[in-house]
Amino acid sequence: MPASSRILKELGENIKLARLRRKLSAAQVSERADISRGTLWQVEKGAPSVAMGTYCQVLFVLGLDKDLLKVALDDTLGRKLQDAEMTVKKRAPKRKSI
Repeated sequence: MPASSRILKELGENIKLARLRRKLSAAQVSERADISRGTLWQVEKGAPSVAMGTYCQVLFVLGLDKDLLKVALDDTLGRKLQDAEMTVKKRAPKRKSI
């Protein structure tokens, strides 16, 4: 999905900029995060194949792990649905067989 790829790419760029602002080398961050330099390179490129836990490890090393708590913090659509008292199903409807 192109939108997801763009978001991950931007996340990777932001992580790289945060590392550079802290004047940390790729070797330092990868060692502290207990990952290879190649994996850090993939994180900084926004590779979708990298596990979210790895992104979290790198953010922790950079002191940015609390930023993950901001994800879906202000769920505007969810609040509107809640305010409208619309029921939100816990499961998707079953597929109809053809």
